Amino acid sequence: MIHLLLDILRNSILITGLVTVMMMLIESLNIESKGALFSGLKKTRTGQVILSAMLGSIPGCIGGFASVSLYSHRMISFGALIAMMVASSGDEAFMIVAMVPGKALMIFALLFLIAIASGIVTDFICDRIRFRDRSLEVDLAEDTQCKQDFEVHEHVEKTRKLTWKRAVMFIGVFIFIAALVTGILDHGHGEGAQAGNPARINFLDEKWMQYLFAVLSVTVLGFLIFASDHYVEKHLWDHIVKKHLPTIFCWTFGVLLLVGFGLRYLDISSWISGNTALMILLAAAVGMIPESGPHMIFVTLYASGIVPLPVLLASSISQDGHSSLPLLAESKKSFAAAKLINFVIALIVGYGSMLIL
Repeated sequence: MIHLLLDILRNSILITGLVTVMMMLIESLNIESKGALFSGLKKTRTGQVILSAMLGSIPGCIGGFASVSLYSHRMISFGALIAMMVASSGDEAFMIVAMVPGKALMIFALLFLIAIASGIVTDFICDRIRFRDRSLEVDLAEDTQCKQDFEVHEHVEKTRKLTWKRAVMFIGVFIFIAALVTGILDHGHGEGAQAGNPARINFLDEKWMQYLFAVLSVTVLGFLIFASDHYVEKHLWDHIVKKHLPTIFCWTFGVLLLVGFGLRYLDISSWISGNTALMILLAAAVGMIPESGPHMIFVTLYASGIVPLPVLLASSISQDGHSSLPLLAESKKSFAAAKLINFVIALIVGYGSMLIL
């Protein structure tokens, strides 16, 4: 029992640390580029779909927020919005990289191709039925400033002081690097790791991946040293550490605890693995929730070998983290239509791939 709890705690800390580091890196790239990371929008419909799918492929919510903002201001089509939502897996994309690094690139590539096809087909159908959300019509002559959902502040005072927030983050990242290099967060070999015991879940057994993330974490240390107080406090501390880190850890620990004890004391493995069709439907339905967290259980089950790839694909396609929440504020019609289309695409791909794979 104690060994299982310690193993779950180590996994939770490891995954939360990896996710936080990746989120900090993406946030840093977005700020340092002054938003240029999302510039260069193509004028063609196909170009819009491809660009939006690329934005959706960026782990986390920044790319999704960018696509929603562009759609809200009539800069991309509805099909391009669908492409983003299909390609995006929200914060669960970080979990996929952390839990199944060997298959992450293949999964993201599949989602990207499906997203492009879905976006092009959606635009074709929308043109035929003349779908248009007039609630998003804006006077672009008056609306000269695009309200971005991702924040880029160009005119802020770039002071650098050793504040307690900067120190806490620096020490935390440094300790995480030491834990990766020394192997403190490696999985234990206690009771839950005995041969034939399915309660043991190996999410990240490639040692080189830990060294890679240790190097990436050193880059974060550099940002913490040289970045302005505004960037450190508003973007890293307020946005990531205060908002995302506790949620990620709680969901991670809770889901791992549920799955770990479920595998140990209940025969859920054989039931779930024998009901793939029902799991695809459940994954697509849960994906309708516009929030990161609930969907992580499907990543966990796939990483554990309990459910096959079609279930994870259905979950990843149907859900987009909380990238679509700004769309709900802008247009409930577009939000409802987009989530419904994503649900249908998830079922088609899930059941279709189940027959092929």
